[in-house]
Amino acid sequence: MGYVSGPFGVHGWVNVVADTEYADSLFDYKTWWLGREGQWRAYSLIEGGVHTKKLAAQLEGVADRDQAFALKGCEIAVPRSELPPPAEDEYYWVDLVGLDVVNTLGEKLGVVERLFATGANDVLVVKDGKTERLLPFVGAVILKVDLAARVISVDWGLDY
Repeated sequence: MGYVSGPFGVHGWVNVVADTEYADSLFDYKTWWLGREGQWRAYSLIEGGVHTKKLAAQLEGVADRDQAFALKGCEIAVPRSELPPPAEDEYYWVDLVGLDVVNTLGEKLGVVERLFATGANDVLVVKDGKTERLLPFVGAVILKVDLAARVISVDWGLDY
């Protein structure tokens, strides 16, 4: 859902970079799980606000700048059960990571390693060994996402 980029002020608030469609929607979740390297801990959100391009949040149990600084780099997650179901033809990025990507000729382009947003559209990062392909997540390229079969069908050549 995002990550802690550092402390905000001197009273224990943290700066947060949200990885959500609308940054402030992270405030809809009253419990955040913060973690790194597989170690997670729940924090209750006390208060939050939007500041320039980041969010600022006060978490229960984080009372000063040093405690906030110790959380720098932690990822932020919320339980899947708290997320709303995606609309038809919409997907959570986490559900796309690890899916095989196959073109219309049946050629495997690789596996979705991650996604990122641009101003125009989202982009799939597809890895096949040392080869990395960047595919725009747009209707002209993404023909079908089959979560059950764990395959994304695309109109994209091996030599693109």
